[in-house]
Amino acid sequence: MGRLVDFWRASRDEADEWCQGRSFVARAILLAYLVYAGVQHMRSHEYRSWFGGITLIVHEIGHFIFAGFGRTMTILGGTIMQLLVPLAAAVYLLLRQRDYFGFAVCGGWLSFSMWDMATYVGDARREALPLVAFGDNPKHDWSTLLTQWHVLNHAEAFATAIRVGAFGCWALSMSLGAWICYRMWRWGKTQA
Repeated sequence: MGRLVDFWRASRDEADEWCQGRSFVARAILLAYLVYAGVQHMRSHEYRSWFGGITLIVHEIGHFIFAGFGRTMTILGGTIMQLLVPLAAAVYLLLRQRDYFGFAVCGGWLSFSMWDMATYVGDARREALPLVAFGDNPKHDWSTLLTQWHVLNHAEAFATAIRVGAFGCWALSMSLGAWICYRMWRWGKTQA
């Protein structure tokens, strides 16, 4: 437990040091959008943020990347990539750039990707969402997978669990982003 506390303190102190000399204004505007988009995702399962187009492209590329690993992985590859890319970006920004605000933004993107995934999973029984595909007869990824796994009747329960995870990721990311903006604002006031 002591090591975890030491790690937490060291990370907090490093993030606090990172904030020194940085402007909070543009970051606060971006954070306000991320908060707005998160609230919209919670209000409507059909909402798409500005990250939605990027996420869709990454999702479709994922099908091609995983195509050599069999039918199930080809179908699942889109969702894997739409979650993996924002996660990888977050880890890169934190570990290589030490960009704590960028880490929070990528956490927001990951949560939006999860909300989009939940909408797709929740639609598996109805298949009402318009699909994007490179052929004439697009297949619903999650309807196919959940049918194959004999759990299609639980699609909405899975979607709800994913939405809960998305909310947790979003809330933590927005809290970190707000704290970072506050520390930058506070540092700026001490220099004025």
